[in-house]
Formats: sequence, C-alpha cells, structure tokens
Amino acid sequence: MYGLTDKEISILKKLDIPQKIQDFLDRIPYNHELKGETCMSPKRVLEERRAHCIEAAMFASIALMLQGRPPLVLSLKVTSADDDYHAVALFKENGYWGAISKTNHAVLRYRDPIYKTIRELALSYFHEYYLGSSGQKTLRGYTRPINLKKFGTKWVSEEMDLWKIAESIYVTKHIDIIPKGNEKLIRNATPFERKVTNVEEWLRNENINQMIK
Repeated sequence: MYGLTDKEISILKKLDIPQKIQDFLDRIPYNHELKGETCMSPKRVLEERRAHCIEAAMFASIALMLQGRPPLVLSLKVTSADDDYHAVALFKENGYWGAISKTNHAVLRYRDPIYKTIRELALSYFHEYYLGSSGQKTLRGYTRPINLKKFGTKWVSEEMDLWKIAESIYVTKHIDIIPKGNEKLIRNATPFERKVTNVEEWLRNENINQMIK
C-alpha cells in the first residue's frame, strides 16, 4: 500500500487518532537539515526518524488518511525573508478544526480541535509567530485546506525530495490575516516574551539530536 512495507503500514495504523500522531512526531528529533535541505516523504520520515514542519505535515496527513480522513495541509505565510513559512496537517472532530504540527520551539505546535473555522485556527498562531531577534510578528496569511490527494500517492514512499509538492503548497494563494490599514498597529513581542520562547527542544548535533529535558 502506497509503496510502504507491512511494518510501516502497521506503525501508521497504530497512530489511529490525531493525538497519537502528534505524540509520535514529538518523540522523533527535529530535522535540522545539517547535510542540506530536505523535503522527505512519509516513508523516509519513518526510516530516518526525524522531520521538520512540512515533512511532518505530510507524514501526519497519510496517517490521517489511513483513518479514513482527508489528507489536508494548511500553509501559514510570513512576511519577512528572515522567517519561514509553516505547514500543519488539519483534522476535524465534531465539526471543529485542529492541527498536527512539528516545530523546534514552544509555539506553532499542536492545536486541539476547538476552532470553528480555518481562520480561527490560523489566528491562534499569530501572536507567537515572531522573529526571536526583534520580536517582529511575521504571520500574514493562510491557505484554504490543501488536499494532498491531488498529488496522487506515489510521493508517500518517494526516495527523492518532494520539492514539487512543497513548491505547490508554497505558491498556493494565501488569505490575508491583518485587516487593511492595521499593519502599522502590530506591536512587537517584548524582550521577555522572546526570552521565554527562544528555547529549542532538539539540539543541533550532526551525530545525535538530544532532547533538552
């Protein structure tokens, strides 16, 4: 199935609720791309046991699809060249949206299914989405849910990096978050806020990623 081994399918099927998918992603190291940029398939994430945000979002979407849910990804757009877009996998429970997310900091993480709309969920990331150096808040937009089924299924076990899918997600039209005329009213995060959210969960180490206890 999807080019995955029976063992890999078994692992994914054990992640039978969104919380278990998030727990799995929390246990594996963050992919610091120390040997070059990657966009690994879910199969490679299982093999290498590491992931960054879009790799984790695609991995989570396949685990969700095995639960009979649509494999949906949400892209969050930033304004600054010094910051990165973020991607999460979406799920819905009793009519409310939640998100599965992989990050190396204390924010931009899992969202419980309490959001009535995608906009509500996207806005939950706004306040803490800022540059650690200046406190500039950079989140500016979000996409409608992107169904990964449109890319087929071969990518699930692809050995090559999935740059075409990443680019397609990146260039998808984003809906603006900040009302026109209110851009100048956005206040930077304070030095205290930047200090308490600047801790990294996984250290950068070429041989082993060690979790900070």
